Amino acid sequence: MRDLNRLELAGEAVRAALEALTCADPDWVAQSVDVTSWSRRYGPRVDNWRLPTSRTKQQKLAVDFARDGFALLGAVYHPSSPVWLRELPAVQVLRCVLVQNYTRTTRGAREVVKRREKTDEGGDGRPPGHLRLSSPYDTDTRWSAKRDMLWNGYKLHISETCTPAPEAARTHPNLITNVATTHSTLPDSKALDTVHHALQQRGLLPDEHYLDSGYATAELIHGSIKTYGIALVTPVLLDTSRQAKAQAGFAATDFTIDWDAEKATCPAGHTSATWNPVVSEGIPKTVVTFAALDCIPCPLKPQCTTAKKNRRQLSFHPRQMTEALRHARTQQKTKDWNTDYALRAGIEGTIRQATAITGTRRTRYRGLAKTHLEHIYSAVALNLIRLNAWWNDRPWTAPAPATSPDSSTPSPHNHNGQQDRCACRKPHPGRSRCTSVFVEDTAEAIVSAYVEAG
Repeated sequence: MRDLNRLELAGEAVRAALEALTCADPDWVAQSVDVTSWSRRYGPRVDNWRLPTSRTKQQKLAVDFARDGFALLGAVYHPSSPVWLRELPAVQVLRCVLVQNYTRTTRGAREVVKRREKTDEGGDGRPPGHLRLSSPYDTDTRWSAKRDMLWNGYKLHISETCTPAPEAARTHPNLITNVATTHSTLPDSKALDTVHHALQQRGLLPDEHYLDSGYATAELIHGSIKTYGIALVTPVLLDTSRQAKAQAGFAATDFTIDWDAEKATCPAGHTSATWNPVVSEGIPKTVVTFAALDCIPCPLKPQCTTAKKNRRQLSFHPRQMTEALRHARTQQKTKDWNTDYALRAGIEGTIRQATAITGTRRTRYRGLAKTHLEHIYSAVALNLIRLNAWWNDRPWTAPAPATSPDSSTPSPHNHNGQQDRCACRKPHPGRSRCTSVFVEDTAEAIVSAYVEAG
């Protein structure tokens, strides 16, 4: 799938640039490009082609696309061509796609064009995923993967109210309070501060925020309380050291830390030899090392370390973060914590509603800003549907598909000259629809109007 997507991207980038140049200056295109042959190749969209299945033929076609792209850019950047043609967005996208996916070198008088491959595959290397273009038409989208799911687009983060009160004791429905749209390659933990800031701006900060494990880091657990006064209720990732994974030997939690004296003590009673503050990937940490003279003769060494340097080394976050992380790991093993965390399950139903009712799995527009606006309208629609169900004291159900007049199921309004019946199938003297159906229709109208408006 990866190679085929790259193949389509290269071909469509050339086609999009050629189309933009034709619209901008058709006379220049007629003079600079063999219109007849290029029209045959780049007339229809590349995703409508029947692309070759052979890897050899795919490689050849990919290089042909690149040669055409370099030739087109060469004509655009020729001194005799209008300078403003270089500034066309489609031309700049083509330039970026070629740089990210191909190398061009000269061997004597011959030009050699090759596809970029990963360095561990013997290639010249490719740019990181968060920089790599995936579409010539939407430069904000990125390919991303999560477990067995692969998609090209964005990420949607939804926040809603929740309460442990039983249904009969609730005073209001659960409503969506914030939606955040980010690049698909942005880790969930990087989006959390933006979500909290948006909630703070609207005076909607919660006391507790229930999250999945993708949002939890030691920095955020400590920082959310310090900056926003929010306690994160989330399963944190467990210790990933060899000893902790195997549940055999001494993990980091088995060592006693004296933060004031800047010393760590191992289970055998030896104290650390060095205490070095470092910055790793922009995060301050402390690296603690024990002396080899203590570790080598220690009878507990097989349970502690197998390092070639014959000494144990530990890495800690700053004190407040380490203590918060250890406390969270201890809490999430208790029955009470797991019972409390079950409250988060409601957001999974909200995500299901968003995908089933408003189709948020597919964006209708190009660009991060427009996609985010679409997500806002979807959240408004879902809130209206929930309010309708709450005000009319009825459980929320997915809207039933419209039925024809001759169907055995009653249609929204009958055609027999009798008193009109609402979609809820109950008569309402003096009005044709009840509040619940009116609100549902309004929610659907908001989404439809937004789709038609573009």
